[in-house]
Amino acid sequence: MLSFVFKRLFSAFLTLLLVSVFIFLLAHLAGDPAIAVAGKESSAEDVERIRVHYGFDRPLVEQYFAWCGRALSGDFGRSYHYQQTVSDMLIARLPITLVLGVSALGFALLISLPLGIFAAIRPDSLIDRISLFIAVVGQAMPTFWFALVMIVFFGVTLRWLPISGNASWQNFIMPTIALGYFATPTLMRLTRAGMIDALESDYIRTARAKGLSQGSILFKHALRNVMIPIVSVSAVQFGSMLSGSIVIEQIFALQGIGWLGYDATVRFDLPVVQAITLVIAVFYVFLTLAADLLNAILDPRIRIG
Repeated sequence: MLSFVFKRLFSAFLTLLLVSVFIFLLAHLAGDPAIAVAGKESSAEDVERIRVHYGFDRPLVEQYFAWCGRALSGDFGRSYHYQQTVSDMLIARLPITLVLGVSALGFALLISLPLGIFAAIRPDSLIDRISLFIAVVGQAMPTFWFALVMIVFFGVTLRWLPISGNASWQNFIMPTIALGYFATPTLMRLTRAGMIDALESDYIRTARAKGLSQGSILFKHALRNVMIPIVSVSAVQFGSMLSGSIVIEQIFALQGIGWLGYDATVRFDLPVVQAITLVIAVFYVFLTLAADLLNAILDPRIRIG
C-alpha cells in the first residue's frame, strides 16, 4: 500500500509541475502583460516602466521560478485591476464555488445512484425508461438554457426562489440543480451498467444460493464493486463543476471564483487568472489522487496493478 501511495503522490507532483508550466506560459503567450496593465492608449515609456516594475523584462524561466516560489507560500501577487492581494480574493470567493460544487455533486449522486440501482434491478421497466429519459434530456439540454428556464419558471413566474446573489441557502437551490443535473446522466448510466454486470456475476449467484437477503446482495456485495468507477468519475465531475461553474455563477450572480475568473480574463488580470487556474488544477489532481487511494481501499487488487 505504501508503494502505491508513493507512486500516486509522485505522479500527482509531476502533473502539477507540468500544469504550472503550461499555466505560466499560456498566460504570457496570450499577450503582453505590460500593455494589458498599462492600457492600449499608454505611451511606450509607460509600458516599459510597468514592464520593469512588475519584472516582465526578466527571462521567462526566472519569472516562472519566482512565481512558483511565491505561489508555494500562498502569495499570488496583487490584482492589476482590483489592487487587492489575489490570495485574499480567492479566500473570499472560493467558499462560494466549493459550496456550489459540493451541493451539485451531492444532488447528482442523490438522483443518479437510486435511479441507476432500481433501473438495473428492473431493466426495461417504467423506472428504467424514466432513467433513460432523464439521461437523454440531461445530455441534450445545455446547462445555461436549463438554468434560464428555472429562473423564468421558479424565480420570475412562481417567485419561489431568488434568482441572483448568495445571501442565503435558497440562492444555491437553482444553481445546484442546474450544475448537478449535467453530471447526473453519466453517473446514472455508470451505476446502471455496473449493477447489471455485478448482478449477473458468479459471486452474486453464490450469494443468492447461500440465502442472503436482497438488500445484502445489492448494497453489501454488488454496490461495493460498482462504487469503484463511480468514485473515480465523481472526482472528475467535481473538478469539472469547479471549473465549469463559471457559466452558472455568471447566470445567478454568485460571484465565486468562476465569476472572478471570467472577470479577470476579460480584464487580462494576469495574477488572478493564473491563481484561479492553478487552484482548480490543484483540486483536480488532489481529487484524482483521493479517488485512487479510496479505490485502492475498496479493491486491494488496484494496489497490485
